[in-house]
Amino acid sequence: MGGSSSLVRPVHGALTQAGNIVELFVDVVRNTFRRPFQFREFIEQAWFIASVTILPTALVAIPFGAVVSLQTGSLIKQLGAESFTGAASVLAVIQQGSPIVTALLIAGAAGSAVTADLGSRTIREEIDAMEVLGINPIQRLVVPRVLAMVLVALLLNGLVSVVGVAGGYFFNVILQGGTPGAYLASFSALAQLPDLYVAELKAAIFGLIAGVIACYKGLHPGAGPKGVGEAVNQTVVITFLLLFFANLILTMVYLQIVPAKGS
Repeated sequence: MGGSSSLVRPVHGALTQAGNIVELFVDVVRNTFRRPFQFREFIEQAWFIASVTILPTALVAIPFGAVVSLQTGSLIKQLGAESFTGAASVLAVIQQGSPIVTALLIAGAAGSAVTADLGSRTIREEIDAMEVLGINPIQRLVVPRVLAMVLVALLLNGLVSVVGVAGGYFFNVILQGGTPGAYLASFSALAQLPDLYVAELKAAIFGLIAGVIACYKGLHPGAGPKGVGEAVNQTVVITFLLLFFANLILTMVYLQIVPAKGS
């Protein structure tokens, strides 16, 4: 009995936490349309999240685009289809690479900062004080942060796409001896506009997931500063796992709905 109870307890805890996160998500959706909207808080949080993620995202996107370009360029050269190097690189960066890089930076940098902020407010009992005063902390604090993370994720995805493709172009043309005209002309061979649309959709969903989990962990930390630190770690780990799973589902659905170009 003792062994079975020790096995059931973590599963029960995980399911309870998943239910609470879904409940918070529903509350966020409901309070998003409730007036007054906290526009000032939204702008401040969007600026803060952008300030902690723009530079790391750009720095990660450059080597990422380079690695994708070098790898695909080497593989395609072996297959004798050098004219498609640009198309393959762009497809890999825009459809898969940029949303994933955006998600990791949003979860790692912005998510941990939001969790630490809300967690410190919670252990100082500021959240309880707001509820006593009749202020809804979901509407006042959580909704602006979640929407700010969605907005910044959308913008960062565009930044990663541009920087990644430019890095890929540089490394393919300079280091691998590719021709600039062939690289640019092959963009339209395999890549298509829905690839960019699905990348932006992925980024928005990833930002939403990261925002909800960061806010949930921030509102429910353990006791004391140690609990806040553990909540930050849990935020990053849980968000990473969920983002990769969500990326798998979205990619499978997209590839079923939108046929590959030329197929």
